[in-house]
Amino acid sequence: MSTTDPSLSAAPARVPRGLLPIMALACGVAVANAYFPQAITPLIAHGFHIGEATAATLATVTQLGYAAGLFLLVPLGDRLSRRPLITVLLGVAALALLAAGLAPATGPLLAAAVVVGLATVVPQIMLPMAAGMVAPERQGAVTGTLQAGLVGGILLARTFGGVLGEQLGWRAPYLVAAALTALLAVVLGLTLPRSVPAVRTGYPTLLADTLRLLRDQRPLRRSVYFQVTLFGGFGAAWTAVTLLVTGPRYGMGTQAVGLLALIGAASVFLAPAAGRRVDHYGADRLNVWCILLGLASGAVLLTGLIGGAVGLVGLAIGLLLLDVAVQCGQVANQARIFALRPEIRSRLNTGYMTCGFLGAGAGSWLGTRAYAQLGWGAVCALIALAALVAVAAWLHGRRTSRGPADTPARSVPHGTTSNDARFVRR
Repeated sequence: MSTTDPSLSAAPARVPRGLLPIMALACGVAVANAYFPQAITPLIAHGFHIGEATAATLATVTQLGYAAGLFLLVPLGDRLSRRPLITVLLGVAALALLAAGLAPATGPLLAAAVVVGLATVVPQIMLPMAAGMVAPERQGAVTGTLQAGLVGGILLARTFGGVLGEQLGWRAPYLVAAALTALLAVVLGLTLPRSVPAVRTGYPTLLADTLRLLRDQRPLRRSVYFQVTLFGGFGAAWTAVTLLVTGPRYGMGTQAVGLLALIGAASVFLAPAAGRRVDHYGADRLNVWCILLGLASGAVLLTGLIGGAVGLVGLAIGLLLLDVAVQCGQVANQARIFALRPEIRSRLNTGYMTCGFLGAGAGSWLGTRAYAQLGWGAVCALIALAALVAVAAWLHGRRTSRGPADTPARSVPHGTTSNDARFVRR
């Protein structure tokens, strides 16, 4: 039987009109910085005269930098006022993007990419922030709205990078992204409400709390299992499909990758609806639908081996199915963990997203190696295997559960207060 946290009795402040769409847009623009390099790796390989597999390492180190930023920086959302934290991180990201766009060699480019990944954690600070600004019965819908911006940014980043890189060279996406990110820092600095920090504990304690939560909170671990598997398959697919489409089977440019991503971006319209389904039915039911979609996508993506127009259509449909699975699964997973305790949302999100992006980084690495050694069919098998592991995790959780999988847990780290929901207007 679940308990009710005292902080939930405090009525959240009214969300300023138009703020949620701005935050959703900010999520998309910020996270795109970690993903558009996937679409321009062939251009970078040509520019520096290196192999495409070596250039694809850029996407992997960016995601691993993102995972490190999630673990090291996102917990500060519970400790510091979020508005200045968000603006500082965006400023750092803008400078790193500028450095990447001006990099004279692969070494400085990879170093800048790591910093970009570290600083591109702003959406994962804003998601728990937004959840604390609304009543509990609206948290799924609000999470879905911001998640639509987040995944839209992930997918449209490839369109942005592919088209701009093809027309103006691989440096252009970095330089344009630097300008957009700097502008975003100014806009959010003027529009975000001030928040009261939820805890006053030290930074080492915040990091230790994240590890303890992963150990103690079964709903958090359940969300992690689903995210690591599906997001790992997602990373494998999108890293390898660039090599497939620009390789000898199709012989197309990076703009074709951007077009595939644009088709997949249609999945963002399902995120708010997914949030409402979670509010009504619970996260577990939506998770199993998403896992089955991920499994189906692995089969459909095999048609990419055919080549030609038929193969491209199969790739577009398969990637769309995978995008929907990851998008809606993310909504379910974060709604589950945000319902636990509002005072520790940033740390819960830290554990969840760190594991998720480690999975994405591993998926990107495995997808690149599988494609280089065995071809596109091996990548599809990898996606299907990831979905099957998620099925096993779902079945195991149903067998071992002593109650509903979405039931909030009781424990909370030391040093928390009930200030998470208290926002004041600027």
